[in-house]
Amino acid sequence: MIALRSERDLFLHVQIVRARPADAPALSAIAWAAKAHWGYPASWLEEWREQLTFTPEFVAANETFFARRDCQIAGCYALVAKAEALDLAHFWVRPAEMGQGIGRLLFTHALGRAAARGAARLTIESDPNAEAFYLHLGAVRVGAVATEIDGQPRELPLLIYDLTRSTCSRGR
Repeated sequence: MIALRSERDLFLHVQIVRARPADAPALSAIAWAAKAHWGYPASWLEEWREQLTFTPEFVAANETFFARRDCQIAGCYALVAKAEALDLAHFWVRPAEMGQGIGRLLFTHALGRAAARGAARLTIESDPNAEAFYLHLGAVRVGAVATEIDGQPRELPLLIYDLTRSTCSRGR
């Protein structure tokens, strides 16, 4: 592991790359590992298999990027067009990279891509464990999506990042 002194140092050691359909299995492995990191039961992970899987068709049809550090995929995200907004449909960081700035770099990149595409906002249906991350970076909770798994109710935070506000305040 490289000892980094600042976010600038991290940026110099990370490349954000457009994913290709052939990257889908590696991206799926990151999604699976990231979701498992939160201690969900194996049966829940299996139930979520489809949601955790990047298919080559999905990668080809949607802007999908990954962060590479030390020749390994450190995290990834995908943007999906929905009405007047873009959805952050996937956002995963490899557990060993959590808390080291990779997520912030990927999120900032996603905001830039969404703005470049002319979106007014980025919508995020968050895992409850990731909500604080998005709130810290400027997203606002606007509701929740009620779900159920194994007969247990679950609430997924629904967040919005307003892309029309000043870029000077992003990620602060």
